[in-house]
Amino acid sequence: ADFNPDPNIRSLQEDYPIDTAKSPISPLMYNGVGGTTLHWTAHFPRFHPSDFRSRTLDNIGDDWPISYRVLEPFYNLNDGVTGISGLAGDPAYPAKPPRQTPPLAIGKPATRLAGAFDKLGWHWWPADSAIISEKYHDRRPCNYCGPCALGCPPRARASVDVTYWPLALAHGATLKTRSRVREVTLSESGRANGVLYYDDEGQLKHQRASVVVLACNGIGTPRLLLNSTSGKFPHGLANSSNLVGRNLMLHIVAITAGVFDEDMEAHKGPHVCSIYSHEFYETDPSRGFLKGYGLQVLRSSGPVSTSLGGYGERQIAWGIDHHRTMAQISGRECPIAIMGEDIPEQANRIELHPSLTDSDGIPAPSVFYALNNNGRRLLDHGIDRAAEALLSAGATDIKTTPLARYGTGHQMGTAKMGNDPSSSVVDRRGRCHDIDNLLIIDGSIFVTAAAVNPTSTIQALALYIANSLKNSARSIPST
Repeated sequence: ADFNPDPNIRSLQEDYPIDTAKSPISPLMYNGVGGTTLHWTAHFPRFHPSDFRSRTLDNIGDDWPISYRVLEPFYNLNDGVTGISGLAGDPAYPAKPPRQTPPLAIGKPATRLAGAFDKLGWHWWPADSAIISEKYHDRRPCNYCGPCALGCPPRARASVDVTYWPLALAHGATLKTRSRVREVTLSESGRANGVLYYDDEGQLKHQRASVVVLACNGIGTPRLLLNSTSGKFPHGLANSSNLVGRNLMLHIVAITAGVFDEDMEAHKGPHVCSIYSHEFYETDPSRGFLKGYGLQVLRSSGPVSTSLGGYGERQIAWGIDHHRTMAQISGRECPIAIMGEDIPEQANRIELHPSLTDSDGIPAPSVFYALNNNGRRLLDHGIDRAAEALLSAGATDIKTTPLARYGTGHQMGTAKMGNDPSSSVVDRRGRCHDIDNLLIIDGSIFVTAAAVNPTSTIQALALYIANSLKNSARSIPST
């Protein structure tokens, strides 16, 4: 209801609706102080170095104009602000500094699956998690209460309202809540000079600015740019390449679950933060598809979600056998998520809906998305490997959700970063090619999606772009 992660179901006045009739995946997001980290589950991997070189290594899409090494110091800086639990030394990555706190306890199901991965000869590692396992600054450690997406009273989970917003406010930022930007405005010279926004009383105001920075995610940012039309930009702001809104990547996710023959206390603890395997992360042409996926061991649902079907679309009948079936499944079900890399395609895109609007009358976005054959083969391979691991660990009654409609809240690629203005929207410093004092710092500037959660990379990019802006601020001409 009011707290559903799907804005179309939640339908609060502060949300904007999203037309998903042409997409098998429904985006999950929040408008609020802290954004979608208000409901995230805090799995915190980095991109691999290979994720920045997709064209060079796999002849897919484009290479990023920056490398892992360029972002590495900003990954490290972000880890310190965020507070990460984990274990350094993962052979799937370049060396990382020690994590801020030790890894979270992985739980009984993941312990069984770690043994299965060892038996199969597959990589696995404790997850880097933006959930602290020990006291960090003024935040209390995780108490393993479970459903992190509902919020975290101890503030162990590092949502942005807990980490970056207090720092920003302490350094003089002004936060305007219950306000909504309609469009970016331009000066007579064609440079950004502010935004038009509706304030908390519904009045249209103009906020002047010498630099405008967008951070509205991979759907909200192209929506705002496409709604900011003018004589110079009749097809949307910063859209001379016709790529604003295109190359949408959502991550493709399947979930395979098995049931153990004993109580595994599988619902206890952070939902998605235990162990993962990147054994099948890189391209191997012998598998019949390009790119790869990660296997992410999850904890199971609580009793309400389990009784409504749980993972793998497992049907639990009502009536005389309901309690018996629940006893066989509750606390014993273990899911593995297959998170596959989404390949950028221009046909997967965001457009403005011709009639649907938010509560201020601003056009809503429409999502056009289709899963290609490479993605289907990738998911099929991952589903088979997840089932193999579960069976090896001793689980039975294997069920699968082959493409999760509510898989992630990841939206990437719709304002692509690149060196060439004809084939990208922003440059390597996050500045729009068409308007050098308009910057974008969210997942929309991603060139590739990788096969891991994007949050740590979004935040590292934001720090990298902010550092570049700070170093060049005096050279930015007046609007």
